[in-house]
Order: sequence, then structure tokens, then C-alpha cells
Amino acid sequence: MPVQNADIAAIFEQTAELLEIKGDSQSEVRAYRHAAKALEALPMSVAALLEGGADLSRLPGVDADLAGKIATIVRTTRFDLLEALRRQLPGEFGAIAAVPGLGPKRVKLLHDHLRVRTLDDLRRAAQTGRLRDVRGLGLAVEKKVLAALAKPQHEARFKRPVAEEEADAVLAALAQDAPDCRLTLAGSFRRRRETVGDLDIVATGPNRAMLGNRLIRYERVAEILAHGPTRTAVVLRSGLQVELSNVADESYGATLLHATGSKAHSVALRTLAGVRGWKLNEYGLFAGKRRIAGTTEEELYAKLGLDFIPPELREDCGEIALAREGRLPVLIAPADIRGDLHVHSNWADGTATIAQLAESAQSRGYEYLAITDHSRHHDAPHGLDAGRLSQQADEIDHLNRTLDGIAILKGVEVDIRPDGSLDLPDSVLARLDLVVAAIHSQLDLPAEAQTTRIVRAIQNPHVSILAHPTCRLIGERDVCRVDIGRVIAVARATGCHLEINANPDRLDLDDVNARAAKTAGVKLAISSDAYSPAALDAMRFGIDQARRGWAASHDVVNSRPLHDVKKLLKR
Repeated sequence: MPVQNADIAAIFEQTAELLEIKGDSQSEVRAYRHAAKALEALPMSVAALLEGGADLSRLPGVDADLAGKIATIVRTTRFDLLEALRRQLPGEFGAIAAVPGLGPKRVKLLHDHLRVRTLDDLRRAAQTGRLRDVRGLGLAVEKKVLAALAKPQHEARFKRPVAEEEADAVLAALAQDAPDCRLTLAGSFRRRRETVGDLDIVATGPNRAMLGNRLIRYERVAEILAHGPTRTAVVLRSGLQVELSNVADESYGATLLHATGSKAHSVALRTLAGVRGWKLNEYGLFAGKRRIAGTTEEELYAKLGLDFIPPELREDCGEIALAREGRLPVLIAPADIRGDLHVHSNWADGTATIAQLAESAQSRGYEYLAITDHSRHHDAPHGLDAGRLSQQADEIDHLNRTLDGIAILKGVEVDIRPDGSLDLPDSVLARLDLVVAAIHSQLDLPAEAQTTRIVRAIQNPHVSILAHPTCRLIGERDVCRVDIGRVIAVARATGCHLEINANPDRLDLDDVNARAAKTAGVKLAISSDAYSPAALDAMRFGIDQARRGWAASHDVVNSRPLHDVKKLLKR
């Protein structure tokens, strides 16, 4: 089986942890961590890129040395450095570093002073009060470790690129043995939630009985949880659980509806069926013992007097009432997107030239592409000042005179200072086609101060779009304390647009806030925030998020043709 991006990311993250515990170079540790993060968020397979002859050193966070190491891992499934580190430092250091309150630096202290190598070692040391005596740990850390070890382990959830790569590989393996079977992914994956707990697959067809046997032989299976004639469940090496349901054609739609969920949506549908004297379950819709629907989801919804409800809306948040009235929105679709309004080039910290990015955007059918490199601030030391931004604008003007079929828009991702001012003057911003404003520092301000900061920034008439408005990183950093309702209200009043950042680490705005913005009449910009041509593919994750936020094409700025977009971006 091809090595997946998540496998390589895990190898690099483990390597970084062990190097840091050993006390090796921090620059090397950071390089592995940066590469791991970039690979995990990459919206396409590294193995496929290599097969197509791509230069991996053009990926964000990957230099020539790391590109060669990635190629070796893909070819051999081994990384000699990590294996050597594991021999030098045997134990459960990765699991220990993940305990709240610790991390690699404190793991090194634990190893050096208390010879802690396993979680059991850590538990014993904490319970006997030895952590408090180690300088750099202390009583507060000891209490936090004890509390963390006492908590039940939560179910792991996987970001969409990881789940997507696993899902594609599983379906391909199953389809090899049963090409005549129909296989559909259900559950939170089909509802396009931003993280996925497990993969549910519903199968029907003449050879469906053999699919369970193929799944338990699948090369990435680490554990078999259940195996029977109609249901097979396994855990993959990544920790992702896969459950396969084999059903007859007549029940396929009902099983798919049930497996897709959400639970609240399914309960509401069953209640609706009950009001009519029917029974709805995973096998069909029944009037007494007679099945009256179940082959397709469309048939089931129609029998219940509803328009078909797209999976992204099935959260029992008003969709059933609107489906009964025929008033569901026609959701934004990939074909509606005409351009990308937040992309980084190698003028700052991107990896590709503007011309290369334009070529890649044009291959995706885009009419326009906005180059929005960072302004210079402490988190972006290679960002653009006024002089370099002017030079970049000259290059874009030249390219627009030579390119055919795509327009490059001149923009910037300007930093919002703590007081709400912008770190480039209005005289510079006025010359651009769009200004994307964002906060990158002091994310822990109190809610009132953070909200006032953002509001002041989007009241600047040159700001077109507020990027990643709540600053979250999924699984790493919670949303900043901000009154998003007030931000939405000011955006509506000023004509500023709010971004759905499609980077799968962000997906910010989330679905709830995206719907709130749409309801308030604020336009959304779905942007990839790409640092390489390959990362432009992240757009699809943002479209998923917008669909979960009930957004139609007319709610999205970059579904408009170039002439209209230019007007919308100039407040």
C-alpha cells in the first residue's frame, strides 16, 4: 500500500519529539515539525505527487533534504533516523509528551531526573510526589499531570485530509474485489464535518458478502473489532475505525440515511414517520409490516413529504421544516467558485512564483487569483513592506499584460495590530485590488479588547476581507475570545466580507458562524490560504464548510465574475 501523508507526518513528528528529548538542534526539530504539519494539511497525496514527478521541495515547510527523506519513506516505508532514535530512547515518549502540562522539554527533564520512560513510570512518579521536586516541573505540573492521567481518554478525531486519504484507499481496496458493488461513505465524513471520528461505509450489490473478508485483509488494518455476514469493523494503523455495512438493495437508502445521521436528524425523521403511523429504521420505511420506501434516500424523503436534504444540512437545525415547505437553499458547489482570494507567493513565505500560482489556478478553471502575501510583522519577518509590495504590484501588472484567461489581483494579508490599526498605511492599501486583514499575535486578549481590535480594523474602508476571523487551529488552539456576533454586525454595516479559510487546520469561520454571517447578509469569501500550487486544492474543504453553513452561491464573493468581484472588494 502507498504510504499516506499522515504516516509521514507521524514519522516526522515522532522524530522531532525524540530529537528534542535528546537535546539536539532546535532548528532541526522545528524543521521536522513544520514539515509534519504541512504534510498533514496537504490536500493531495505525496505518493501521487512523487509518481507524477513533482518536486516536493516546492511544498511548504519542505526543503531539498526533507524532500529526499520523504521520497525514501514513500519508497521503503522506513525512516532510519527514527528507528535509530527509538533504539537510543526506548519507551513511550510520544505519549508522555502528549500529556497536558508536559511536552518534549519536560519529558527530557522527567527522563534525565526520574528515568521516566513509560506512562506507568509517569503515573508512579506523580502519585508518589516526585515531580514536584524536579526544577522546571513543580507541584502545579504534578497536579495537572495527575488530573490528565485520571481523565478517560476521548475518542480521537481526524482532520479531513487524513480521513479522506484513508477513505479513498479503503474504497479502492474494496472495489478491487467487488467492482459491481456500490460503496458509499456515510457518517460525519459524508456530512462534511471538519473532523471525522470514524468511517462508515454502506455497501450493496451482488458480491457484497465478500467485502467484509476483503476489509479484514486490508493491509492497513491494525485490529479487527467485529466480522460477520452484514457488518465488519476494524481499526486502521492510524487509529481510525472503519465500519462496513452490507445491505440488500431494498434497504440501501434507509441504511445510508441511518448511517449518515446526524442522530438528531434521524430522530426527527422517525418522529415524523410516527406521526403518520409509519415506522422508519435502518431497513426501510414501514406501514405495519409492509415496506413502503427504503431503496434510496430520495424515495424516503419524498414519502415523508420532504425535499431531499443534502447531508451537510442534516443536523436538526431547521432543515426539516424548510424541506417540507420546499425552501431549502441551493448550496454552493465547487463549479460555482471562480477564483481564490487568499494565496501566498514566494515573494514572502510561499513556495511558488506568482506565474506558477496563476498557471495552477487557471488549470482549475479559475478566472482570477488574488496574491495576498503577508505584510511584515514579527510572525512574518519575510513579509512585504511598502516598497516590496509596490515592486510586487509591478510584477503583477506585467503578468496581467501577458497572461490570457486569468486575472491576478493585487492584494496583501495585512496584520492587525493590538490597537486595531493596520501595519501598512492607507496610502499603500488604497493602491491594491483587495486587502485581507488578520490577527496573528496577542490572541489571548480579553473578549472586549479583542473584539474592539477586530471591529476597528474592519471599519477601515480599505479592508475587503477579515481572514480566519476566530483564529482557531483545530485540535491545537481554541478560538480567540471575541464577540463574533458583534463582528458580523459591523461587517454587515461596513460591507466587509468574512472568510471561510479552507485550510483544514483552520476551517474558520466554522459552520455555525458561517450560517450566522449568511443570515445577517454578510458575504463570505472561501479561500485556500495556499502557500503552494498543490495547496490550492484545499478550496474543497472550505466549500464543504460553507455548505454546512447553508451558504448558496450568491452568499459567496468568489462565486462572482471578475467585474462583480472587483466591485465587491472595493467598499
